[in-house]
Amino acid sequence: QVQLVESGGGLVQAGGSLRLSCAPSGRTFNYNYIGWFHQAPGKEREFVAAITWSGGSTYYQDSVKGRFTISRDNAKNTVYLQMNSLKSEDTAVYYCAAGRMPYGDSRYYTNANNYNYWGQGTQVTVSS
Repeated sequence: QVQLVESGGGLVQAGGSLRLSCAPSGRTFNYNYIGWFHQAPGKEREFVAAITWSGGSTYYQDSVKGRFTISRDNAKNTVYLQMNSLKSEDTAVYYCAAGRMPYGDSRYYTNANNYNYWGQGTQVTVSS
């Protein structure tokens, strides 16, 4: 089993920054990707970014490229999502997720159904 503990959400003005953290625990052979998804009220859960646990390859949704950065600190066993230049449309609940899937295929890492383990979610609210 894998547990994911998230932190770092909150309220920020447009143009501001937040950093989300995700600390996975449990057997690492159960996952090779850590992803961030968000879900706004009345909308489906949507891919934001992903990182491979071993090699650190990163992937982003087009709307966050250049603004968000996903990274990992193996010593702290933590994945971060640094969010800069936040916009009101970034307002959502953000979820950290872990799963095992083929490397480098966007059909897999962008699809929430391929992640077996999920955190509890953290609210990010961007005021305009």
